[in-house]
Amino acid sequence: MTIEPFRKEDVPRFLRLAAGENWVAEPWEFDFLLSAFPDGCLSARDESGAAVGFVTSLRHDCSGWIGNLIVDRDCRGTGIGEALFLGAFDSLRGAGAETFWLTASKMGKALYEKHGFNSTDTIIRWTGRAGAPTDTAPAATGAWDAALDRLGWGDRRDGLLAATCRRGTVLAADSAFAVIQPCGQAVQLGPFSAVSPDRAARLLDEALSSLPAGITVYIDTPACNSGAVALLQERGFRDHGTNVLMYAGVKPDYRPEYIYGLATMGSCG
Repeated sequence: MTIEPFRKEDVPRFLRLAAGENWVAEPWEFDFLLSAFPDGCLSARDESGAAVGFVTSLRHDCSGWIGNLIVDRDCRGTGIGEALFLGAFDSLRGAGAETFWLTASKMGKALYEKHGFNSTDTIIRWTGRAGAPTDTAPAATGAWDAALDRLGWGDRRDGLLAATCRRGTVLAADSAFAVIQPCGQAVQLGPFSAVSPDRAARLLDEALSSLPAGITVYIDTPACNSGAVALLQERGFRDHGTNVLMYAGVKPDYRPEYIYGLATMGSCG
């Protein structure tokens, strides 16, 4: 087994493995990740050269995110996942990142704890549906707010914000912004930041009323943002599963009360 760069031609293979795990993964992510931080995107290959595992990572300003760690079921238990993870981890450290983020399943949590990662929150995947259009005033399209995003994550994430905003529709209000992104036959709402639950509620209602009735909406939200949890429950969203948010390195200035939706479905934060 060898660890090599993740190639663009590997994306269909990754997506097949992801589908087998019921992951929500989109090809655009790999166009972005492989161009933004190629040194931290890796594949594992067997003796025949076939790709049997993958990992990606993304450097922000002072932090980095490790995601998309997956290994073919027939090859698990052989150390491939750990080798891929350490390769991405080392790439981020070599690039100067000081804080390292990831989301972990219950199965994977022990691996990351072994290498110094600590649990700091739980990420809840919420699933809901847009209702019929209402008399709510149309949401104002606008620009993403890097300073507001930084309030939540404690770091500048301009590259990720720009990539998600290019492919989605940015809704902006006073001290709140959200991006509606296509996600297969559904949509994802995120990144989504607001200074308070009432600002978030107004923008969420505007976003939902702008969508076709019945379309599925995904939102990944920190459980420690109790205002977000209450808001989504009030709007009829259902908890569709959780992962553990973990970090290593310098403790981040993480303030989940400003984070109402992650920018991606677990791969970049």
